[in-house]
Amino acid sequence: MLEILAERFNYIPIIILMMIGLYVVIATGNLVKRLVGLSLFQTSVFLLYITIGKVFGGSPPIIADDGHHGEDAGHGAEAVVAHGADAGEHAAEAADHAVDTAHQAAEIIYSNPLPHVLILTAIVVGVATLAVGLALVVRIREAYGTIEDDALNAADYSLESGSAE
Repeated sequence: MLEILAERFNYIPIIILMMIGLYVVIATGNLVKRLVGLSLFQTSVFLLYITIGKVFGGSPPIIADDGHHGEDAGHGAEAVVAHGADAGEHAAEAADHAVDTAHQAAEIIYSNPLPHVLILTAIVVGVATLAVGLALVVRIREAYGTIEDDALNAADYSLESGSAE
């Protein structure tokens, strides 16, 4: 049991952040505090996806250019056209080298960059959404004079009941 917790220790703070963010959204009536709770929850989701996307022992998905990548196949093709049977041997060697390179590339463990790219985009969208939410809170404050949920509901109810009479 302790081994499982030790292997997945990074999920514990993420879950704690999620629960704190969710609690703040549900428990408070202040609109700014709710936006802060949503941001905290969103940040914990970002951390969760980044944690899932991490590959231990993985390298960045960048193929090192050693000067032979892609050149052998072109050289072999030119040789076949120019030199006939002797060039067929060069083409076979180039094909063998390409297969060896593919096997070496298959042995390397690469990290998947997609979760990181998606989270980068989500951060930008999250910041923009937070800015819109804060702008709405400012407008609500100007219109109603408060940002507390109970006071806003009371003000709306008094407007509805006052207009019905």
